[in-house]
Amino acid sequence: MQATNSKTLSPRTIALIIALVISVVNVLLNLWYERNWIAALVVFTITFFTSFFLIYYYLNQFIYRKIKLIYKFIYQTKATRREAFFNQSVLPKKSIDEVNKDVEKWAIEKRTEIETLQKTEKFRKEFLMNLAHELRTPIFTIQGYVETLLGGALHDDEVNEKFLHNTSRSVERLANLVNDLDHISKLESDRMPLNVEKFSIQELVKESFEDFSIKAKEKNITFEFKKGTERGLMVMADKDKIKQVMDNLIENAIKYSRQNATISAAIYSVDDRSIYTEISDNGPGIAAEHLPRIFERFYRVDRSRSNKLGGTGLGLAIVKHIIEAHGHTVNVRSKQGIGSTFGFTLYAATN
Repeated sequence: MQATNSKTLSPRTIALIIALVISVVNVLLNLWYERNWIAALVVFTITFFTSFFLIYYYLNQFIYRKIKLIYKFIYQTKATRREAFFNQSVLPKKSIDEVNKDVEKWAIEKRTEIETLQKTEKFRKEFLMNLAHELRTPIFTIQGYVETLLGGALHDDEVNEKFLHNTSRSVERLANLVNDLDHISKLESDRMPLNVEKFSIQELVKESFEDFSIKAKEKNITFEFKKGTERGLMVMADKDKIKQVMDNLIENAIKYSRQNATISAAIYSVDDRSIYTEISDNGPGIAAEHLPRIFERFYRVDRSRSNKLGGTGLGLAIVKHIIEAHGHTVNVRSKQGIGSTFGFTLYAATN
C-alpha cells in the first residue's frame, strides 16, 4: 500500500495528527507523575478534542484566508458580497487539491493569453511596418513628380503630361490601398452584410475569365475548365463578393504566370452541402515556408517583384475574409517551378 504523501494531507488530517501527538504526550506526562489510568484517559480525551477543534479551526481560517487572496487575485473579486459568497459557498467546498488545479488552470490560461498577446503585438508591428512601406511608395512618387512639375517641368510640354499621368497612377494606387483597407476592416467587423443568393459558380468564373481576357492576351495566357468540371453547379453565396474573390485569384494568376501559360478552373461537388472551387496556374510557385502566411495583409513572397507587378498586397487577405464570412476557408497548394492552386468551398444550393 502506497504511503500517504505529506503534500496531499488535508487540514483535518493535519489537525488530527497534531492533536493526537499532543494528547499522547500529555497522557505520558500524566502517567509519569500520577500513574492513574482513569485520569490519563480523561486528560487524553479533553486534550485530543480541544486540540483537534482549535487547530482545525485556526488552520482552516489561516489556509482559506490565503486561498481567498489567491481567488481574489485570480478572479479580481472586490465587492463585499462576492467575497462573502466565496467565503461561505465556494471556499469551504474546495479542497487544497481543487484549489491547486484552479491555480494551475489559471496559470495556463494566463500563459496562453500572454503568448497570444505577444503574437498579436508582433503581427501589429509587422502590419504597421508593411502599411508604412505600401503607403510610402505612392506618396514619395507623387511628391517627386509634383516637386519636379513645380520646379519648372510644368511648362515643359514634353514631360508635364507624362508626369501628370504617372502621378495619377500613383494616386489611383493609393486610393485602391485605402479602399482595400476599408473593405477588410468592414469584413472583420461584420459591417458588410452578405446578400446571399443562388447562382452558378461556373458562370461566375466565366465572367471573370471574360473580364481579364485582355490582360491574359498580353501574355498569351489561355483560360480553361478542367475536364469534367464544366457542368454548372449552383451555390448559395453573395455573388458580388465571390466575384471579387474570383477576380483577385485570376488577376494574381495572370501576374505571376509565364508567357504562353494556362490558367485553369475546376469546380467539384464535395457532398450534398458543399461545392469546391479552385484556380490553378503554372507560374513560379510558392516556397513551403511562405504558405502559412500567404493570406496575411501585405505579406509578399518576393517584395521587389510584387512591387513591379503592382497591387496593394491585400488581395489574398480580402479573399480569406470573404470566404470566412461565408463560413468556409480558403487554402493553397503550391510547389516551386510547377505552380499554385487556390481553392475554397461554398454551400451548395438546395433544389
